[in-house]
Amino acid sequence: MSDRKTEIHLRVMRLLAENPHRSQRALARELGISLGGLNYCLRALVEKGWIKVENFSRSENKLRYAYLLTPRGVAGKARLTRGFLRRKRMEYEALKAEIDELLLDVEEGRP
Repeated sequence: MSDRKTEIHLRVMRLLAENPHRSQRALARELGISLGGLNYCLRALVEKGWIKVENFSRSENKLRYAYLLTPRGVAGKARLTRGFLRRKRMEYEALKAEIDELLLDVEEGRP
């Protein structure tokens, strides 16, 4: 899975862990992705067994859904979080080294 997809899956699971009753539209808006893209992501997470979908009725008799992390989903979220942190730390170290190099260039008057 690409880093971008992994990050989206992790962000979706984090938002659902906070509030499993968020609508797909609200999730898509918060994530800055299309509703279709979010739906694709949710289906992938359901297929992996990481989330389950439960429906419930509201007083107006409209059908709504709750997206609940499964035990496998909690473990998967932890694994994705560790991988995400590892990548971000490596990016941070590379960026820090580049900044240090640029600062040295500026201090020594190199173009």
